[in-house]
Amino acid sequence: MEKGLKMEIVCVEKLDSTHLFLCEKIRKGETDKNFAIYALEQTNGVGSKDNIWQSSKGNLHLSFCMKQDDLPQDLPLASASIYFAYLLKEILENKGSQIWLKWPNDLYIKDLKAGGIISAKIKDFIIGGIGLNLKFAPKNTTLLDIKISLKDLVEEFLEILEQKKSWKNIFRKYMLEFEKSKKFSVCHEGKKIPLENALLYEDGSILLENKRVYSLR
Repeated sequence: MEKGLKMEIVCVEKLDSTHLFLCEKIRKGETDKNFAIYALEQTNGVGSKDNIWQSSKGNLHLSFCMKQDDLPQDLPLASASIYFAYLLKEILENKGSQIWLKWPNDLYIKDLKAGGIISAKIKDFIIGGIGLNLKFAPKNTTLLDIKISLKDLVEEFLEILEQKKSWKNIFRKYMLEFEKSKKFSVCHEGKKIPLENALLYEDGSILLENKRVYSLR
Protein backbone atom coordinates (compact mmCIF):
# COMPACT_ATOMS: atom_id res chain seq x y z
CA MET A 1 0.00 0.00 0.00
CA GLU A 2 1.46 3.37 -1.04
CA LYS A 3 1.72 6.47 1.11
CA GLY A 4 -1.56 8.28 1.63
CA LEU A 5 -3.54 5.55 -0.08
CA LYS A 6 -6.07 3.25 1.55
CA MET A 7 -6.19 1.10 -1.57
CA GLU A 8 -3.76 -1.76 -2.11
CA ILE A 9 -1.79 -1.42 -5.36
CA VAL A 10 -0.10 -4.31 -7.14
CA CYS A 11 2.25 -3.97 -10.11
CA VAL A 12 2.94 -7.02 -12.28
CA GLU A 13 5.37 -7.51 -15.14
CA LYS A 14 2.91 -8.99 -17.64
CA LEU A 15 -0.79 -9.88 -17.76
CA ASP A 16 -3.36 -10.72 -20.43
CA SER A 17 -5.82 -8.11 -19.13
CA THR A 18 -5.82 -6.24 -15.84
CA HIS A 19 -9.55 -5.59 -16.26
CA LEU A 20 -10.52 -9.23 -16.78
CA PHE A 21 -8.17 -10.32 -13.98
CA LEU A 22 -9.83 -7.96 -11.51
CA CYS A 23 -13.37 -8.81 -12.64
CA GLU A 24 -12.64 -12.51 -12.12
CA LYS A 25 -11.09 -11.85 -8.72
CA ILE A 26 -14.28 -10.12 -7.57
CA ARG A 27 -16.60 -12.76 -9.04
CA LYS A 28 -14.71 -15.45 -7.12
CA GLY A 29 -14.94 -13.44 -3.91
CA GLU A 30 -11.15 -13.19 -3.63
CA THR A 31 -11.23 -9.57 -2.52
CA ASP A 32 -13.57 -7.58 -0.31
CA LYS A 33 -11.50 -4.39 -0.35
CA ASN A 34 -10.72 -1.62 -2.80
CA PHE A 35 -7.84 -2.81 -4.95
CA ALA A 36 -5.77 -1.74 -7.97
CA ILE A 37 -3.48 -3.60 -10.33
CA TYR A 38 -1.36 -2.34 -13.21
CA ALA A 39 0.77 -4.30 -15.63
CA LEU A 40 3.96 -3.13 -17.30
CA GLU A 41 2.88 -5.18 -20.30
CA GLN A 42 -0.63 -6.27 -21.30
CA THR A 43 -1.24 -8.78 -24.08
CA ASN A 44 -5.02 -8.91 -24.47
CA GLY A 45 -6.57 -5.74 -23.08
CA VAL A 46 -10.28 -4.92 -23.21
CA GLY A 47 -11.49 -1.73 -24.85
CA SER A 48 -14.87 -0.15 -25.49
CA LYS A 49 -17.61 -2.46 -26.80
CA ASP A 50 -15.39 -5.41 -25.76
CA ASN A 51 -12.88 -4.66 -28.51
CA ILE A 52 -9.25 -5.62 -27.95
CA TRP A 53 -7.18 -2.63 -26.82
CA GLN A 54 -3.79 -2.94 -28.52
CA SER A 55 -0.91 -1.81 -26.36
CA SER A 56 2.72 -2.47 -25.56
CA LYS A 57 5.22 -2.42 -22.72
CA GLY A 58 5.51 0.99 -21.09
CA ASN A 59 1.91 2.08 -21.61
CA LEU A 60 -0.58 2.48 -18.78
CA HIS A 61 -2.67 -0.65 -18.15
CA LEU A 62 -4.50 0.01 -14.90
CA SER A 63 -7.62 -1.53 -13.39
CA PHE A 64 -9.10 -0.77 -10.00
CA CYS A 65 -12.19 -1.65 -8.00
CA MET A 66 -14.04 0.60 -5.60
CA LYS A 67 -16.95 -0.32 -3.38
CA GLN A 68 -19.98 1.64 -4.49
CA ASP A 69 -20.24 3.25 -1.04
CA ASP A 70 -16.70 4.64 -1.43
CA LEU A 71 -17.61 6.62 -4.55
CA PRO A 72 -19.37 10.02 -4.51
CA GLN A 73 -23.01 9.65 -3.53
CA ASP A 74 -24.13 11.83 -6.44
CA LEU A 75 -22.24 9.82 -9.10
CA PRO A 76 -24.59 8.26 -11.71
CA LEU A 77 -23.08 4.78 -12.09
CA ALA A 78 -23.87 4.73 -15.81
CA SER A 79 -21.42 7.63 -16.16
CA ALA A 80 -18.62 6.22 -14.01
CA SER A 81 -16.34 6.06 -17.08
CA ILE A 82 -16.79 9.78 -17.68
CA TYR A 83 -16.02 10.50 -14.04
CA PHE A 84 -12.85 8.36 -13.93
CA ALA A 85 -11.66 9.69 -17.29
CA TYR A 86 -12.11 13.31 -16.29
CA LEU A 87 -10.14 12.83 -13.06
CA LEU A 88 -7.24 11.41 -15.08
CA LYS A 89 -7.57 14.14 -17.69
CA GLU A 90 -7.27 16.84 -15.03
CA ILE A 91 -4.08 15.30 -13.62
CA LEU A 92 -2.48 15.22 -17.07
CA GLU A 93 -3.75 18.68 -18.01
CA ASN A 94 -2.22 20.13 -14.85
CA LYS A 95 1.13 18.71 -15.96
CA GLY A 96 0.95 20.47 -19.33
CA SER A 97 -0.91 17.99 -21.54
CA GLN A 98 -3.46 19.10 -24.15
CA ILE A 99 -5.50 15.95 -23.52
CA TRP A 100 -9.30 16.16 -23.55
CA LEU A 101 -12.24 13.81 -22.97
CA LYS A 102 -14.40 12.81 -25.93
CA TRP A 103 -17.82 11.55 -24.93
CA PRO A 104 -18.18 9.12 -23.36
CA ASN A 105 -14.85 7.57 -22.39
CA ASP A 106 -12.05 8.31 -24.88
CA LEU A 107 -9.01 10.45 -24.14
CA TYR A 108 -7.86 12.46 -27.14
CA ILE A 109 -4.90 14.60 -28.14
CA LYS A 110 -6.25 16.90 -30.85
CA ASP A 111 -8.12 14.54 -33.22
CA LEU A 112 -6.51 11.23 -32.25
CA LYS A 113 -7.26 8.81 -29.44
CA ALA A 114 -4.54 8.43 -26.81
CA GLY A 115 -6.42 6.23 -24.35
CA GLY A 116 -9.72 5.27 -22.88
CA ILE A 117 -11.62 4.15 -19.81
CA ILE A 118 -14.12 1.36 -19.29
CA SER A 119 -16.22 0.56 -16.24
CA ALA A 120 -18.39 -2.28 -15.00
CA LYS A 121 -20.37 -3.23 -11.91
CA ILE A 122 -19.88 -6.61 -10.23
CA LYS A 123 -21.48 -7.31 -6.85
CA ASP A 124 -21.04 -4.13 -4.80
CA PHE A 125 -17.89 -3.05 -6.69
CA ILE A 126 -17.43 -0.61 -9.56
CA ILE A 127 -14.44 -1.67 -11.67
CA GLY A 128 -12.57 0.87 -13.75
CA GLY A 129 -10.02 0.09 -16.43
CA ILE A 130 -7.65 2.63 -17.97
CA GLY A 131 -5.44 2.33 -21.03
CA LEU A 132 -3.16 5.20 -22.04
CA ASN A 133 -0.49 5.39 -24.75
CA LEU A 134 2.69 6.49 -22.99
CA LYS A 135 5.32 4.68 -25.07
CA PHE A 136 3.51 2.95 -27.94
CA ALA A 137 0.61 4.07 -30.13
CA PRO A 138 -1.25 1.64 -32.43
CA LYS A 139 -2.23 2.78 -35.92
CA ASN A 140 -4.61 5.76 -35.99
CA THR A 141 -3.94 6.61 -32.34
CA THR A 142 -1.39 8.89 -30.70
CA LEU A 143 0.98 9.11 -27.74
CA LEU A 144 0.41 11.23 -24.68
CA ASP A 145 2.04 14.61 -25.33
CA ILE A 146 4.00 14.78 -22.05
CA LYS A 147 6.47 12.48 -20.29
CA ILE A 148 5.33 11.06 -16.98
CA SER A 149 6.35 8.29 -14.60
CA LEU A 150 3.99 5.33 -14.80
CA LYS A 151 4.19 4.66 -11.06
CA ASP A 152 3.63 8.32 -10.15
CA LEU A 153 0.63 8.58 -12.48
CA VAL A 154 -1.02 5.50 -10.99
CA GLU A 155 -0.51 6.71 -7.42
CA GLU A 156 -1.67 10.26 -8.14
CA PHE A 157 -4.81 9.07 -9.92
CA LEU A 158 -5.78 6.69 -7.12
CA GLU A 159 -5.14 9.36 -4.49
CA ILE A 160 -7.51 11.76 -6.26
CA LEU A 161 -10.04 8.98 -6.74
CA GLU A 162 -10.10 8.40 -2.98
CA GLN A 163 -10.89 12.09 -2.41
CA LYS A 164 -14.45 11.40 -3.66
CA LYS A 165 -14.78 14.61 -5.68
CA SER A 166 -18.45 15.21 -6.36
CA TRP A 167 -19.97 14.38 -9.74
CA LYS A 168 -21.59 17.82 -9.72
CA ASN A 169 -18.15 19.44 -9.56
CA ILE A 170 -16.72 17.26 -12.34
CA PHE A 171 -19.78 17.54 -14.57
CA ARG A 172 -19.84 21.34 -14.37
CA LYS A 173 -16.39 21.42 -15.96
CA TYR A 174 -17.08 18.61 -18.41
CA MET A 175 -20.13 20.43 -19.79
CA LEU A 176 -17.80 22.96 -21.43
CA GLU A 177 -15.46 20.30 -22.79
CA PHE A 178 -18.34 18.30 -24.27
CA GLU A 179 -18.56 20.83 -27.11
CA LYS A 180 -15.31 19.40 -28.52
CA SER A 181 -17.02 16.02 -28.99
CA LYS A 182 -19.57 17.49 -31.40
CA LYS A 183 -17.20 17.28 -34.38
CA PHE A 184 -17.01 13.49 -33.91
CA SER A 185 -19.37 10.53 -34.17
CA VAL A 186 -20.28 7.69 -31.83
CA CYS A 187 -21.25 4.09 -32.57
CA HIS A 188 -24.71 3.23 -31.27
CA GLU A 189 -26.83 0.20 -32.10
CA GLY A 190 -24.55 -0.68 -35.00
CA LYS A 191 -24.68 2.79 -36.53
CA LYS A 192 -22.18 5.63 -36.61
CA ILE A 193 -24.06 8.73 -35.49
CA PRO A 194 -22.66 12.30 -35.51
CA LEU A 195 -22.61 14.03 -32.13
CA GLU A 196 -23.15 17.42 -33.76
CA ASN A 197 -26.67 17.84 -32.41
CA ALA A 198 -26.34 15.74 -29.26
CA LEU A 199 -27.61 17.23 -25.99
CA LEU A 200 -25.82 16.43 -22.72
CA TYR A 201 -27.86 15.67 -19.59
CA GLU A 202 -26.73 16.18 -16.00
CA ASP A 203 -26.29 12.45 -15.46
CA GLY A 204 -23.77 12.24 -18.32
CA SER A 205 -26.17 10.68 -20.81
CA ILE A 206 -26.93 12.33 -24.14
CA LEU A 207 -29.97 12.81 -26.35
CA LEU A 208 -29.07 11.27 -29.70
CA GLU A 209 -31.63 11.09 -32.51
CA ASN A 210 -34.42 11.46 -29.93
CA LYS A 211 -33.04 8.60 -27.80
CA ARG A 212 -31.42 8.81 -24.38
CA VAL A 213 -27.98 7.15 -24.63
CA TYR A 214 -25.87 6.24 -21.61
CA SER A 215 -22.18 5.46 -21.25
CA LEU A 216 -22.41 2.01 -19.71
CA ARG A 217 -18.74 1.13 -20.35
